[in-house]
Amino acid sequence: MRARSTKTIGSTVFLAAAVLTTSLGAQELAIIGGTVHPVSGPPIENAMVVVRDGRIAQVGAGFAAPAGAQVVDAKGLHVYPGLFDAFSQLGLTEIDSVSATVDSSEIGSFNPHLSTATAVHPAAEAIPVSRENGITHTLAAPSAGGGRGGGGSVIPGQAAVVHLDGWTVEEMLIQDRAVMVVAWPSLETRSFDFATFSVRERSYTEAVKEYEKKVDELRDWLDAARHYRQAATAGSTAKFADNLELAALSRVLDGGQKVLVVANGARAIRDAVAFAEEQGLDLVLAGGNEAWKEKQLLAEKGVPVILSNAQRLPGADDEGYDQPFTAPAELVAAGVKIAFGSFDSAQSRRLPYAAATAAAHGLSREEALRAVTVNAAEMLGLADRLGVIEPGKLANLIVTDGDPLEITTVVRHLIIDGREVSTDNRHRRFYERWNARPTR
Repeated sequence: MRARSTKTIGSTVFLAAAVLTTSLGAQELAIIGGTVHPVSGPPIENAMVVVRDGRIAQVGAGFAAPAGAQVVDAKGLHVYPGLFDAFSQLGLTEIDSVSATVDSSEIGSFNPHLSTATAVHPAAEAIPVSRENGITHTLAAPSAGGGRGGGGSVIPGQAAVVHLDGWTVEEMLIQDRAVMVVAWPSLETRSFDFATFSVRERSYTEAVKEYEKKVDELRDWLDAARHYRQAATAGSTAKFADNLELAALSRVLDGGQKVLVVANGARAIRDAVAFAEEQGLDLVLAGGNEAWKEKQLLAEKGVPVILSNAQRLPGADDEGYDQPFTAPAELVAAGVKIAFGSFDSAQSRRLPYAAATAAAHGLSREEALRAVTVNAAEMLGLADRLGVIEPGKLANLIVTDGDPLEITTVVRHLIIDGREVSTDNRHRRFYERWNARPTR
């Protein structure tokens, strides 16, 4: 009796595993009849995209769908690459005021060995909300001053690129430890003292000294990582203690891993570029509120920028009211590659509208679309997998009834990692619930 029960249970488990494997496994899918916007080339009308094993297998017109493929009818619709939030806290932050739901930072100022991949929560409610607006993947980044720079951590850790769908982080992961994140120190004469709940004023000289001290500390860490790498690769029999922090940080030396520096002020940007050149770092700038002031320097050094707060108010009294809106166009005109990031979780769904605002203020529609698709992939070294609709690329696609940058556009079908994913989310459920309330 016991043997029979064991055998029955074993068979049941095997069958369940087989069904699960089939449902989660790669499926062949054909998106038929839509206008395909590859981003890497002109639109293709009445086209088909064939997806196989989670990747795009075929793109074009005039061929038949594979037998047995799941068909997505895109007649009268448009097919675009999934949108890429180039810097977000999706999966890391749920409700800011509830600390148990926030896992975007760790104690200590220097944590180069930590990766956000270990902290992403696949069931976070902000993920499906962002998905409905066409965001299919993101750089889940540790907190670095909320896009303002100079937060509590100088090196908060490494950021991972993830699909916005999956039961586990392992299913979601596209690239672990994609970049090392650095929050460039800020130079401020005013700070808020939480002990007394008052604004603390200090002299400019004092502020400069503290700023330079933090930059020197960052330089010391890189020097220590350089010495650690030397000792680890010298083949010496001399024993030394393993150091996870220095081992992780040594990867950025000589351009071995990209370094994403969050900096906003013009001085901070200049200093960060000079520091990266001095240290031989492969720099990507993030934040960049005053990057337009240093556009020639950034273009000359080939430094790309992930912009935040694209719909913000002007940062200074003498700035034009539309300066934040025209800055992306100014940077692109100067030859700087840009992308957009939400630097948030709740605001990730608004990413397309940041690009749309820039497009309404001088940025071409083509460049605006590239700024939320392929540009981020190129900046992060993932252009071989993401950003355009071409054979061999990961099948992260959206099927829409219009331009994905327009607020009236609806995402009709969402394909992530080769599978069609529901666009249902908390916002929609609440809307439908309260929209159906009884009237008197």
